[in-house]
Amino acid sequence: MSDYEKGLAQFRKMVGNDRIDALIDRFKSVCPDFEKEVVTSVGGRIWTRKGIDLKTRSLCSICVLAALGRDNALKLNFEMALNNGASLEEIFEALFQVAAYAGFPAAWDALLVLEKVLKELNAG
Repeated sequence: MSDYEKGLAQFRKMVGNDRIDALIDRFKSVCPDFEKEVVTSVGGRIWTRKGIDLKTRSLCSICVLAALGRDNALKLNFEMALNNGASLEEIFEALFQVAAYAGFPAAWDALLVLEKVLKELNAG
């Protein structure tokens, strides 16, 4: 199995069958090479690594994205974290780490993104 195929399968598990195709199509429509690299590198080489479980990998990703203020990727990673078994309490604790090391404004902005994600999930 190629790294692209492994990445697509991994994202399919984390994002969900009902949403992954739209996400892939969105990346392809803007820049097909970007989509291929994201799926191959991030999905096929990083998210499939051994050493830490998916929940831990998700919590790490949330912290980095929140600290950098990358709201679009943060939204997706909140959804993936919940799919990967992270509880809200664990996500909140991760955001306290962001507050301590990247600042309370970064954590606050991340909480606003999380609020949107939770509203969308509850509406669906």
